[in-house]
Amino acid sequence: MITSLQNPAIKNIVKLSKTKERREQQLFVIEGARELSLALQSNYQMESVYVCREMYSHSKYPNLLHALPGNIVFDISPAVFEKIAYRENSDGIVALAKPKMHRLSDIRLSENPFLILLESVEKPGNLGAILRTADAAAVDAVIVCDPQTDLYNPNVVRSGVGGLFTVQTAVCTSEEALDWLQNNKIAVYAAELQAAEFYQNIDFKLPSAIVMGTEAEGLTDFWLNNATKRIKIPMRGKIDSLNVSVSTAILTFEAMRQRGF
Repeated sequence: MITSLQNPAIKNIVKLSKTKERREQQLFVIEGARELSLALQSNYQMESVYVCREMYSHSKYPNLLHALPGNIVFDISPAVFEKIAYRENSDGIVALAKPKMHRLSDIRLSENPFLILLESVEKPGNLGAILRTADAAAVDAVIVCDPQTDLYNPNVVRSGVGGLFTVQTAVCTSEEALDWLQNNKIAVYAAELQAAEFYQNIDFKLPSAIVMGTEAEGLTDFWLNNATKRIKIPMRGKIDSLNVSVSTAILTFEAMRQRGF
């Protein structure tokens, strides 16, 4: 059992909170049995798994460890788990996994696709929440254009509660995304505060993608000028915008409502 907070493996897990370390080591952290189970179902390769048996005994996934090679599973003490955990009320398991490539060419579209595009998303909590929405609505994919945070930030994994492993995702430039959408004949609806068209008046029943910008700046002119239409959510209060993950959920579930979801 690992009991020392100075153990090199434990210190390295802490290092992986930094983007630079994740990129250099080609590893990222998964915390939680549910998230690890979903990652395994999506064929993510595990490098190592650390388990605090005292906490894991209460997990709703007691058989998960049987799906893992024994030589990559290491027991750790409660104090060590507390050192590497990112969230409260965890179930005592943390894994290091290999990231995947996230290419547009790997996305498999349904006959009538609906997609979420994010331009320069900067907050990992928002990205995770949007992945969670995307899973709930069973959208075809989430495409992250020109990101300012990476998909494997621990807060993306945590706030997405496994959505990262269940939703098709791609990372690319805005130009690449637009070319791909046009080649696949998918209409593009850009969310903008000053837009003339209310979202509920848009026909989302045909192949569609919504494009969301940053909370601070919104979308760039690239997407506003290349969109099929610009759309907005009605605002009746004094605050002029919603959180981007909330806005994304509103637009996504309107599309699902129209599609008989």
